[in-house]
Amino acid sequence: MDFSFSEEQLAAVEAAQAVFSGVAADAVPSPALVPGAVAEDFDRPLWRKLAEADLLGLVLDEAHGGAGLDPLALCLVLREAGAVLARVPLLETCAAALAVQRYGPPELCDRLLPDVVRGALVLTVAAHGRTGHDPAELAVTARRDGSAWVLDGTHTAVPWAQHADRILVPAVTPDGHPVLALVPRDSAALADQVSTSGELFAEVRLDGVRVPTEDVITADGAWDWLRRLLTTGTCALALGLGSTVLRLTAEYTGKREQFGHPIATFQAVSMQVADRYIDLRAMEATLWQAASDRQLDPVAVAVAKIWASEGVRRVVQTAQHLHGGFGADTDYVLHRYHAWAKQLELSLGPAAMHEEALGDLIAAEA
Repeated sequence: MDFSFSEEQLAAVEAAQAVFSGVAADAVPSPALVPGAVAEDFDRPLWRKLAEADLLGLVLDEAHGGAGLDPLALCLVLREAGAVLARVPLLETCAAALAVQRYGPPELCDRLLPDVVRGALVLTVAAHGRTGHDPAELAVTARRDGSAWVLDGTHTAVPWAQHADRILVPAVTPDGHPVLALVPRDSAALADQVSTSGELFAEVRLDGVRVPTEDVITADGAWDWLRRLLTTGTCALALGLGSTVLRLTAEYTGKREQFGHPIATFQAVSMQVADRYIDLRAMEATLWQAASDRQLDPVAVAVAKIWASEGVRRVVQTAQHLHGGFGADTDYVLHRYHAWAKQLELSLGPAAMHEEALGDLIAAEA
């Protein structure tokens, strides 16, 4: 398949590289090693730069001030964000906004989306760590009460919740139908949680929270599609992170000498690095395959998730191994990439589970 990018997509990559150039990889240490060290807010100056570069409205229609591009363009930008561990709610805000545009009523789009493009409205999604779970297991219920929906229940591991203006909450109706409700942050009770990477997550508790009907998306397929978009975007973050880690590994092994030679010249080392390069290329090919379809085909997304979950783990493990004791130094940047890689792996879930789901999808289409 031809994965050549359009001029507009390449322009988005160029703009993202300009914005992220000079951004140091997140220096917040893992709370597992430094108790109490938590990244409490996202990078506000970087967020403003993204808005000024028109990257927050990349996938939104021109009528709302966006560029009207597809999820593939968003994934290209997310790859650049993952490469520098950018601490911004780019995936969550863009995914939530695109779901509103795709499935929400025109009045809701007109009211919210221009503010998203300007960076004035920050959104997040209550998707249990980014990629969500089975709709039948939704922990929040929604029932209609006059001109509002009433939400009850709890979502855990919601990223950026303490600093988002709205939380897009998936909930299930009494008849088992998933809906998406835009809940103002102040309407929910938030309890702090800390992720593996040091991000501040939240447990979002909803106790009889009333959301106007005009802020609830009831369209069929909205939650499933949003889950696939969050998954695909997480794969893009993993690809960017893995690419930087492989570069760090190549640079280190090219300088570190044993027996008078760089260890990169040793066959065992070069073969391990080559294997990780193959992992990254497979992650890349499967990601573009999934993201190039605006419908986000479930089979393609499942394949991308398998490779991203396994690939990012192998890339970072090999990097730690080849760096030796230096890789365990918490003052060296590889430590931060390792923590973020583990968080992304946990967000994606185990590859074996996705392989089983992929088999079910293939069997259903047979």
